[in-house]
Amino acid sequence: MVKFKQLILTILAFALHLAVLAQPGTIITNIQLVDGTGKPAVNASVRIIGNKIVAIGNLKPNKMDQIIDGKGKVLAPGFIDSHSHHFGDLNKNRAGLSTSSQGITTIVIGQDGNGYPMDSLTKWMQMNPVVSNVATYTGQSSLREIAMGENDLYRNATAKEIDQMKSILASELEKGSLGLSTGLEYEASFYSSKQEVLDLAKVTAAYKGLYTSHIRSEDLHMDEAIEEIIEIGRQTKMPVQVSHIKIANKLNWGTANLILKKLDDARKEGINISADIYPYTFWNSTLRVLFPGKDFDNLASAEMATKQLFDPSASYLMQYAPIPSYKGKSVTEIGIERNESPAQALMSLIKIAEDFKNANPNYSGGIEAIAGKAMSEEDVKVFMAWPESIICSDGNAGGHPRGYGAFTRVLGKYVREDKVLPLEKAIYKMTGQSADFFSFKDRGRIAVGHFADLVLLDPNTVIDQANIKNSKALSTGIDMVWVNGTLVYQTQKSTGKQPGVLIKRK
Repeated sequence: MVKFKQLILTILAFALHLAVLAQPGTIITNIQLVDGTGKPAVNASVRIIGNKIVAIGNLKPNKMDQIIDGKGKVLAPGFIDSHSHHFGDLNKNRAGLSTSSQGITTIVIGQDGNGYPMDSLTKWMQMNPVVSNVATYTGQSSLREIAMGENDLYRNATAKEIDQMKSILASELEKGSLGLSTGLEYEASFYSSKQEVLDLAKVTAAYKGLYTSHIRSEDLHMDEAIEEIIEIGRQTKMPVQVSHIKIANKLNWGTANLILKKLDDARKEGINISADIYPYTFWNSTLRVLFPGKDFDNLASAEMATKQLFDPSASYLMQYAPIPSYKGKSVTEIGIERNESPAQALMSLIKIAEDFKNANPNYSGGIEAIAGKAMSEEDVKVFMAWPESIICSDGNAGGHPRGYGAFTRVLGKYVREDKVLPLEKAIYKMTGQSADFFSFKDRGRIAVGHFADLVLLDPNTVIDQANIKNSKALSTGIDMVWVNGTLVYQTQKSTGKQPGVLIKRK
């Protein structure tokens, strides 16, 4: 009797499968399928019905199917931007070209300690269709602002304040937050104790969440910062990730393998530590991070920064509200205008921005930002090739060119030109490996039953075009992008469709 019921269920399931396949859908044919597992490309076709992939292989179309000829190009899973600041662009520029033009179909936000409450984000997403999928962390800095007040963050939190943060964090995790993010190099969290961070991390671990961190130092005190995140992984037993891993101290360039040895040794110990990385040798942040001791009026510290922490002649202001004409100029160029040394100009720029902020407390835009040249190309390649690193943009839709070009730069420069990674491995880092880290069970791979987040690209031409002078130039070689089965980008244009959804931790 049991076998008979199983047979009936099997027949019904097969009949349902045939009924699904009989529905009109979309078949993408004549492609090299790179499925997001790291396996070599294969010739295949993919069938989409609704928002799901329903068949893969040598497929015969129905009469009502839409047939898309891939012309021998690569069909890959849509890229997952594992560390993204693109959410603001989804609101301001609804076409979402900054993401879809480089093949991104899912962005992970709430990074560097800043985020949105889950209730607010859920409500906003319900009211505002967006082009890409969104998932979020809960930021420690945001928690500190609630518990301590946004003007009282330059100190250790009290036990009562930490308890309040823990309570809010637990609620956010219950509502679907991916975990906890910290931006420990930034002033809003710089003064938090290691115990505060660990206490919040333990709450996150209790909810089986994740921990990602812009660590306390990427330059002078990087060893201690790495030890801190390893210790968090050791004590909590949860996955921990170094955000946008880099070596920003010129004196330590060339030591990427030594850092990776520490991380690999920790992994051998059973600590699940990894990193994300973007494909550039210059970062984008506030001028203030160039003072590790937060002594912004110390000329010796400023001179050290110009010699060790960034190249002032190749570092450009991407935003400067107090004096808009400074935008696009290097610190050295601004110093020449002001008859100041680069170190003096750096101090002046910070002081002017601080005065502007105090004089304009209701100013809602960003006041200052710099693209700082501070990394070795060889270190970037070593970090990118590390099996445990995944790809991110750390970008938004303005300023640093990574906002429009990170993923295509990996595929064009680091895969095709520099051969740091084979294509299938790079795409795995952008898709399946990222999905595994975030526990996106039905995204990140081209598989039957998965959501149809897809990108059709030409591996022979794909490349970034964005640069410091034109940070919004669209990439080439990305032909078509689908999000949840809907075509959102084709021939360098948005289709106007907005099928993105909010992905919550399950």
